[in-house]
Amino acid sequence: MLKPPFILSIAGGGSTYTPGIVKSLMVRLSDFPLAEIRLYDIDSARQETIAPVVEKVIRDHSQQIKFTVTNDPEVAFSGAHFVFAQMRVGQYKMREQDEKIPLRHGVVGQETCGPGGLAYGLRTILPMVELIDLVERYADKKAWIVNYSNPAAIVAEGVRRLRPNARVLNICDMPVAAMRNIGAILGVDRHKLEVDYFGLNHFGWFTRVMVDGEDRLPELRRHIAKFGLLTEDAAQTDPQHSDPSWVKTWRNIKPIMDHFPDYLPNPYLQYYLMPNEIVEHQDPDYTRANEVMNGREKKLFAAAQEYKRTGVLPDAFHVGVHGAFIVDVACSLAFDLRQRHLVIVENKGAIANLPYDAMVEVPAYITAAGPEPVRMGAVPLFHQTLLMQQLASEQLLVEATIEGSYEKALQAFTLNRTVPTMQHARAILDEMIEANRDYWPTLQKAWRNGEAAQ
Repeated sequence: MLKPPFILSIAGGGSTYTPGIVKSLMVRLSDFPLAEIRLYDIDSARQETIAPVVEKVIRDHSQQIKFTVTNDPEVAFSGAHFVFAQMRVGQYKMREQDEKIPLRHGVVGQETCGPGGLAYGLRTILPMVELIDLVERYADKKAWIVNYSNPAAIVAEGVRRLRPNARVLNICDMPVAAMRNIGAILGVDRHKLEVDYFGLNHFGWFTRVMVDGEDRLPELRRHIAKFGLLTEDAAQTDPQHSDPSWVKTWRNIKPIMDHFPDYLPNPYLQYYLMPNEIVEHQDPDYTRANEVMNGREKKLFAAAQEYKRTGVLPDAFHVGVHGAFIVDVACSLAFDLRQRHLVIVENKGAIANLPYDAMVEVPAYITAAGPEPVRMGAVPLFHQTLLMQQLASEQLLVEATIEGSYEKALQAFTLNRTVPTMQHARAILDEMIEANRDYWPTLQKAWRNGEAAQ
């Protein structure tokens, strides 16, 4: 095992999530001792704006922790024990395109689901592999990368294929955010819950919600039939997910369970099971990317400027499940705690009737040697079929990235449940190729006018 205190590098240090993650680390220093925190980002200007806020958070809790800000990977990763990865290739200007291009064609515009998620994946797989190579070159040989970068399912599949032996644990806070809401509804802390869950990232279902040995899912079904996955007073929701678009997302668990009440769905299934209704309520000129840029981003950058000018840091960032979860997982990796968390792992029989090598999201015991998945058994035919279609779309997207194949990218877009026809898939893909010219690998067509391309 690695010995504390640890050197931690945050790749994507300029993210507006970074202060919240660091605050989560600071309140857990007794659990996860730190000698140094390093911020690493290729966007130096953005990182330099965020860094003073991060340093203030650190100094409010410790004068001993060394703080380093760099865009040099050797400085960032040399001797590091843990790397938290939260890259956003293309930043929010490309997220905006991921959302607005599909909407112009009447298709769901979302950053991790549908064509937007596929576009984001094409941008992110190869940079993630580059990051892994840098960490392996410079960091401690037992270092772990805890990867938060979206779209997590596609990134995890790309890493599995291109760097199968990398010490990477892929995680997502969406199931944990759902558990936070479940806990609020049931009146218990989310850490008191033990859940069974199966699926792919942003595409899965809770099958049991245990509290002190009792399955409380029947009680949750009755509550969701009235309020969705929110407390009766929705204002009690975590502020990170309490704006109108998120409240609508949590409410939409009700219509999904009205149709399929057996299991509690991941909220992102709304995009796949009710895409027409989602599109009807989306503004093609002002999407979630615009909400974030004009909300969380603007608020934190304004606070950073205020702090620089006055030395007073306004309350501009939120510490929620996002930061708390990554610290929980890192503690379990560091100290072999064998805590049970929902993470993304190679299937290896955890879901009996999905492919052995699929990257699935299931409960696992997190050890110093990595995750040990809990076997969920075989899943019902309806869920298996949905999962196989989504898995095929994601795997074809990874193959398109690796091979530079236009046809496989088109197949990935066509198979996605949010896309109604092959004509929609092609129109969206072609427009996205133009928008992502600076970020995507080149996609070559194998056929032109019925002839094999030379």
